[in-house]
Amino acid sequence: MVKQAGSETKLGINTRLAHGGYDPRDYHGFVNPPVVHASTVLFPDAQTMAGHKQKYTYATHGTPTTDALCRAIDELEGAAGTVLVPSGLAAVTVPLLAFLSPGDHLLMVDSCYGNTRHFCNTMLRRLGIEVDYYDPLVGAGIERLIKPNTRVIFTESPGSNTFEIQDIPAIAEKAHAADAIVMMDNTWATPIYFKALAYGVDISIHAATKYPAGHSDILMGTISANEKCFRTLDAAHSALGLCVSGDDAYQVLRGLRTMGVRMERHGDNALEIAQWLETQDGVIEVLHPGLESHAGHSLFKRDFCGAGGVFSVVIGGGTEQAHAFLNALRIFGLGYSWGGYESLAVHVQLAAREITGKNYAGAVIRLQIGLEDKKDLIADIKNGLAAANAI
Repeated sequence: MVKQAGSETKLGINTRLAHGGYDPRDYHGFVNPPVVHASTVLFPDAQTMAGHKQKYTYATHGTPTTDALCRAIDELEGAAGTVLVPSGLAAVTVPLLAFLSPGDHLLMVDSCYGNTRHFCNTMLRRLGIEVDYYDPLVGAGIERLIKPNTRVIFTESPGSNTFEIQDIPAIAEKAHAADAIVMMDNTWATPIYFKALAYGVDISIHAATKYPAGHSDILMGTISANEKCFRTLDAAHSALGLCVSGDDAYQVLRGLRTMGVRMERHGDNALEIAQWLETQDGVIEVLHPGLESHAGHSLFKRDFCGAGGVFSVVIGGGTEQAHAFLNALRIFGLGYSWGGYESLAVHVQLAAREITGKNYAGAVIRLQIGLEDKKDLIADIKNGLAAANAI
């Protein structure tokens, strides 16, 4: 952890990523923190044990390794505290369980991650929680949808697979006026490119599986909260007994050190390829908020300071054309998830949505643009488009 001369000193994002969360002087000068493999923690005497009067009591409540990662995330988010969970989906479900009770009302953005929708429609409704989906473009109009029992408004911007940009400050203002909590799945932008808590979000959620880990080999989620919400979040996290291994926490912290430069490469590659795709035969629409043609581009420019490497392209035809496109790819892998070093592609399914995703004139293909050379990725996509157009 870099020791700043004064609070007025503003370090750059890559400097903070390189040094956040851990001070080598705390452990014999070693640049990286120790990986603590632990379950049981011993106490020096019965009195300390009875009063829990030591920092670490049991590994489900943290270790030096997991604490280093949490501190690094706190610094990036500007959060009062962060908890770690075993997956990105758990990072969505834990705060919803923490802040919702039977009889409460949840407003969930219609363009949410598909497994978030499944959790809402199954577990939450079974627990007696009322769930309504709202248009991601509603902005301040969210006020009309808030009920007396609305406890949480959940946002995700850009929207999953279709990349709608939400007016987060406007939604947060109306939510807080009604005493509702605002949560945001901010996995696409990360706190590098969108400071969720600074825009009025109370709880910022990330699939650390994606860009923080960065190598398609770790499952983890992070949940960061402001001062108002952290105690409730932390209590629920402890009650559910969720924790992550020291090895995984170390690997994600290691990934953070290079996340800035990786994100820059992902974003530059993706935007250039998206711009190129707009000129290609067989392409109906490119869904990337960094494009001037995107309906949410002005909001994106106002609130975001960069873009992730994931976007979608709408190509002519249906499932047959989508499959032909995917089967012709040689560099892009066919797989879910994203945020790793490798490029991926998937045919997006939007049938479960209630409001959005109904009016696309062709097949929607989501592309994760990796760290490969752009010319090679473009050549691969050309092959995919040629195969789809040949049908």
